[in-house]
Amino acid sequence: MNFRRSLFAAAIAAPFALGAASAQAADIVDTAVEAGQFETLVAAVQAAGLVETLKGEGPFTVFAPTDDAFAKLPEGTVDNLLKPENKDQLVAILTYHVVPGKIMSSDIAGAKQMVATVEGSELDIDATDGVMVDGAMVVAADIETDNGVIHVIDTVVLPN
Repeated sequence: MNFRRSLFAAAIAAPFALGAASAQAADIVDTAVEAGQFETLVAAVQAAGLVETLKGEGPFTVFAPTDDAFAKLPEGTVDNLLKPENKDQLVAILTYHVVPGKIMSSDIAGAKQMVATVEGSELDIDATDGVMVDGAMVVAADIETDNGVIHVIDTVVLPN
């Protein structure tokens, strides 16, 4: 299974498998690879050189855009970001989706707050009616991994 397909497959499959496999949770990257719907995200993580970081100790909270979320970007955007000369911009976008620490949905339920990202900016999280992250909707929450948690979002969020 290719790396991108595996990263997303894990994030989608994890909620169904957590009951039986939580003691054997994989890291963020492996979980996303296994999910099957994060191929673009995984390719971007690879191109940005962030695989080892996201396989590291953590904990990390990752707001993971689906392949459909990346498909909403203007045509050619992803291909352009994956070029070696745009690595710094790609790293900035990807690390904007990562928050140090492990934030579960129960930690923010009913609240609005700003949280610092690894990129250095802040994400606007509104958990008063569902969960929105900079205008992206969390469509699957609390996918636990052995080095953090993944929350699946329906839109790629961009730093200011």
